[in-house]
Formats: sequence, C-alpha cells, structure tokens
Amino acid sequence: MDLHLENVRREYTARSLSWKDMPVNPHDLVTKWIQEAVDNKVNEPTAVIVCTATPDGHPSARTVLLKELLDEEFIFYSNYNSRKGQQMKSNPYVSLTFLWHEMERQIHIEGTVRHVSPEVSDAYFRTRPYKSRVGARISPQSQPIPGRSFIVAEFAKESLKFIGREVPRPDSWGGFAVKAVRIEFWQGRESRLHDRFLYEKQPDGTWSFGRIAP
Repeated sequence: MDLHLENVRREYTARSLSWKDMPVNPHDLVTKWIQEAVDNKVNEPTAVIVCTATPDGHPSARTVLLKELLDEEFIFYSNYNSRKGQQMKSNPYVSLTFLWHEMERQIHIEGTVRHVSPEVSDAYFRTRPYKSRVGARISPQSQPIPGRSFIVAEFAKESLKFIGREVPRPDSWGGFAVKAVRIEFWQGRESRLHDRFLYEKQPDGTWSFGRIAP
C-alpha cells in the first residue's frame, strides 16, 4: 500500500538559537538542554538514539536511555553481547542523537566508545529496580528466542534464586561511555531555516564552533 505523506508538516516556532547562546565548551549546553527537557517533562527526556556500524559498514540504530554525563562522556548501560555491543567492540566509532519533539530540538554527537570500569557498572547496577536486575541476567539480548513464554519462564526461575539476596551484575552487562569529537545543536525555526551550530574537537583539546546552513 502506498503512503503519501508530502502534506504532513508544521512550522517550528517555539525557540531560537543564536551566537550568544553558545558556550565555549559544548558540554555546558548539552547539560543545559537535557536538564530543560527533564524540567519541561518531555516524553523520555533521556532517550538517545545510538548508531553503530558493522565491520563491513552496514549501519544500525536503536534507542537507549542516557544514565550519566560524567567527565564529558555520555554513559548508558546495556548487554555487551548484544548486537550493538558486538558492533561497538569491532568498531568504536558511534553517533548519538537526542530528539525532543516538544521542544523542537535535536543534538547530534559523533565520537568513540569504551566500556566503563566494572566498579562503575556495579555501582549503577545496584541502583536498578530488582526486576530490572533480574532481567539483565536472563536476557540473551538480540538473540532469537522461541517465544515470549521462554523469556517469562527464565525470568521467573531467576527471580526465585535471589529472593532476599543481592542480585549480582552479570559479566555480560555494563556501561558504555562515548567521548564526543563532534557535537551539533539543532533548533527548529520557521520556513525550515533552522538554527544549527557545530562544534568540533581540535587536536589541542579545545572546541571550534560556528553556525552551519539548515
């Protein structure tokens, strides 16, 4: 069935972005925008699209939840053996996209990824709800399963093992930290004349930045 969407459009008029809004360090504005998304109660304010590539260059994307922004690294947690985990192991170059429809804003980030230390992963894992910790232990993320009943049964069996006990973090699960080398801020404007500012990391550790065409 054909789907015609050419007339689905609206104007973006909520906000603007100018030179006076741009700090020397882009992470200051990243922090500000994420906090504003939280304060404005947008839907899933910490959701970020993670894009990776296979060793032969095929791209793939999925959405995770950002859990920390520490020392200018974007940190999220997942299964190391998942499809994205395996792709990041083979190719550490990734991109991240924050998309807040309600605020007509996006942030696009490119950089490299690493595993956080086991101690950092352990500390975060202990803050997760009990059921989330159990789920992390039993899910063969990204692998085929015979049906939902399989994963529900595995969850039930694993839950019984740890009633009244600490649920240990599995070795296959932990944190990923992305260090940015390119950060773009996008603010929707009328007539598709959007405000876009691009920061790029320089060899001396500073950031160059400027306005780019919409």
